[in-house]
Amino acid sequence: MNYKILNFKLSNNIKDLINKLASEHSLEPEDYLKLIQDASPEDDLYLAELAVKARYKIYKNFVYVRGLIEISNICKNNCYYCGIRRDNKNCERYRLMPEQILECACEGYRLGFRTFVMQGGEDLFFTDEILCRIIKDIKNKFPDCAVTLSLGERSYESYKILREAGADRYLLRHETADKTHYNKLHPAEMSYDNRIKCLYNLRGLNYQVGCGFMINSPFQTLDNIAQDLKFIENFKPEMCGIGPFIPHHDTEFKDLKIKPGTLELTCRLLSIIRLIHPAILLPATTALGTIHPQGRELGIKAGANVVMPNLSPVSVRRKYELYDNKICTGEESAQCLNCLEARMRSIGYEIVSARGDFKN
Repeated sequence: MNYKILNFKLSNNIKDLINKLASEHSLEPEDYLKLIQDASPEDDLYLAELAVKARYKIYKNFVYVRGLIEISNICKNNCYYCGIRRDNKNCERYRLMPEQILECACEGYRLGFRTFVMQGGEDLFFTDEILCRIIKDIKNKFPDCAVTLSLGERSYESYKILREAGADRYLLRHETADKTHYNKLHPAEMSYDNRIKCLYNLRGLNYQVGCGFMINSPFQTLDNIAQDLKFIENFKPEMCGIGPFIPHHDTEFKDLKIKPGTLELTCRLLSIIRLIHPAILLPATTALGTIHPQGRELGIKAGANVVMPNLSPVSVRRKYELYDNKICTGEESAQCLNCLEARMRSIGYEIVSARGDFKN
């Protein structure tokens, strides 16, 4: 692949910031703000070129796939923005049983997946004992595979037990690095301090840890996003999940008429995060594919290197509705992996059947 930097017409100030970020992997919050606020389309192209070059040095043109298993849309929390929030009486609830989850993993292994991501609401049914049994069953059956969990806030002891059972990675979006903003998105029973504590507990237990945030979430400012970028710089996660906020019609914010996060800003931030932490595992999310038919391809071209096709039973995919209009049939499906492979080949990338671990 040719990574010669094109002769873009850039503002000297923004170009200097981009070059500084590419070389030092750090900016001050006010410079992050300037970059996300003032970058032009030409700046975005330059950012993406440098991000792709940085990623290629570590991961070549490989795109890693994770088999996503959405194990439950039952949640004890009442996050104001979320479609599966506890108080949404219109949500059709479901829960996969352990044997169903193992069946999904078996299907995924047959299709070529070597990482399985168990994601769900904070469903009290999934005790440490039940989750440990599922993790051990998957790892015993498929010892060459990684298991990622994305099951919300748990105690240090719980994270420790799950790690000892064989869990390799844990995804827990920090949501926002601003405590005041966090409190606008969550009820008083939830705590920003506990969310951050959980992330550091996971780090201390030697998980590969993922954080992340939504773009254009309610009440979010560009200054909030600059703080998020500084948090990612300092925390140094192995993974980071960012994507456009997409409203849901059955939430506290339904009457605010908030527009989804844009493709342009999402891709800009993917490039910036790649330059902050070149080895990071960075998904092109389903939400990005929801707001634009080429969203995931454009995310990869901006610096992402992970996609997460859905392995959940077809009968429940529409029920895991965090936001409106989530794509849940077609090429986001694990069963259409060949379609995804063709789409990635069309932009010069290769889907690889590997665990896709973080590379130091």
